[in-house]
Amino acid sequence: MSSHAHRGDFAVNTALLRITLMAAVIGALSTGAAYVLLDLIRLFTNLFFFQQFSIENRSPADHALGAWVIVVPVIGGLIVGLMARYGSDKIRGHGIPEAIEAILFGKSRMSAKVAVLKPLSSGIVIGSGGPFGAEGPIIMTGGAIGSLLAQHFHMTAAERKALLVAGATAGMTAVFGTPVAAVLLAVELLLFELRPRSLLPVAIACAVAGFCRPLLMGSGPLFPLQTADPSPLTLLWCVAAGICSGALASLLSFALYRVEDLFAKTPVHWMWWPAMGGLAVGIGGYLQPRALGVGYDVIGDLLHNHLALGVVVALLAVKAVIWVIALGSGTSGGVLAPLLMIGAGLGVALGHVFPGADPVLFALVCMAATLGGTMRAPLTATVFAFGLTHDANALLPLLATSATAYGFTVLTMKRSILTEKIARRGYHIYREYGIDPLERHFVEEVMSLPVSIAAARTVDEAMRDYFGPQQAHRAFPVVQDGRLLGMVDRASLEAWHAAASGGRAIGDLCASVPVQRAVLGENCRSVATRMARLRLERLPVVRDAGSMELVGIIARSDLIKPSVVHFEEEEKRERLLGLPWRSEP
Repeated sequence: MSSHAHRGDFAVNTALLRITLMAAVIGALSTGAAYVLLDLIRLFTNLFFFQQFSIENRSPADHALGAWVIVVPVIGGLIVGLMARYGSDKIRGHGIPEAIEAILFGKSRMSAKVAVLKPLSSGIVIGSGGPFGAEGPIIMTGGAIGSLLAQHFHMTAAERKALLVAGATAGMTAVFGTPVAAVLLAVELLLFELRPRSLLPVAIACAVAGFCRPLLMGSGPLFPLQTADPSPLTLLWCVAAGICSGALASLLSFALYRVEDLFAKTPVHWMWWPAMGGLAVGIGGYLQPRALGVGYDVIGDLLHNHLALGVVVALLAVKAVIWVIALGSGTSGGVLAPLLMIGAGLGVALGHVFPGADPVLFALVCMAATLGGTMRAPLTATVFAFGLTHDANALLPLLATSATAYGFTVLTMKRSILTEKIARRGYHIYREYGIDPLERHFVEEVMSLPVSIAAARTVDEAMRDYFGPQQAHRAFPVVQDGRLLGMVDRASLEAWHAAASGGRAIGDLCASVPVQRAVLGENCRSVATRMARLRLERLPVVRDAGSMELVGIIARSDLIKPSVVHFEEEEKRERLLGLPWRSEP
């Protein structure tokens, strides 16, 4: 049988079904966690601003505290600072960078403390007026649920990653009702791979969360909208809006980390920083009460063009300033909702500037483009905006604007708002990924023809004939009637010789040593991993595990051959002339 017969499109993973079933459970649990988080935000909003023990959905802008409102975010920041210092400092930040760091550098391990303290701290911060969204905290909380369940069942780091991301994206689905966008968020930001063993659990978890959400939080889009069919001229304005949104994304990222640097230079302990940031939030909330809290009502008004341009400019300027200061102080809260609001405000302003442009459409596309440019996730932003509004007419403008903003930030920024935070902790993340050349090539493509030693040869004969001055290889396979018995090198022969076994047949001595080998049809990645794990420089290649017929040998130097092909594809420029007008038979 040909070695190609058993190759498939994907690597075989016998644990896929088990992981997927667990992901379905995690999807339901993350939906429940999202429900609890939203209730916590409403509870603390009522406690801080209306002195009522209630989970009624009320905006902090409706308070009657007067100037005392300045104190409320300070109290919230102080509580969270204490929780971070004496509970877990992992609750600081906006959630997604912490999830990425756990995935790439923490073997996808998260603690039960984070699962409890992150939603609680975020509820306190946002409930006390913090200008954040619930998505970052629920991504961290859902991720912790997935990670903890995987740890309980003793899974590998790769399997834990799949379940961590499944929980994170299921939580996002539950908050916003955007399962497809959540899957794309996993692909663009969290998984760092595209395999069935990770994509399927994430998709199932998001689907389960999408079906469970109406049972707890209602159904339908968060911001229902219907714009007119775009004209060809709209493309021009979309490109311009994308550039403006990309510039805004770059500005926000730059400002955030400059503020973070300023906090780092203050002579007080970081525990007090959230309270200091809360003071800025309080002042901003006193000047513009609608800048406080999540602000979904404000986003809705912006998307429907219900606010005058002057009000929009003032509100969004305050929102941007207090969000940057509060987030730079290291408090707990998400970035998606603030970016949606700030981007929508930019779109409203541009809609009044571009001749013949629809302010409603441009509020929507700039909302998505600012998010996509800031997070470097244009597909997520496009589908996310569609999921929030169900406006199919806006899909093409959304794609054009988000892609333009993404291109702008890629060309002008080294890192995104998410990866910059991780880089400041000493880790570098390379977000480009593709199929490993070693996974595209198989051992039979790179192996060499073997030079073997007959099993009947003695140790002394092998030392003389194969490991003398004319030695061609560092190790040789030992065969008997074409069947592999093992591998020998100079060290093993010298050890046998020292043990007074110089006159014995090598085949007899090899029988006591486990045979390590590669098999036709294996890809180079699995062979390279085995060689690294066993600290071997070469492996014999057999036709199959049953016959053990020796067909080749693969050395570490052979494993660089696929990289030559990769180099030619990436670096070699060619000009093809004389192309035929029609294909030849």
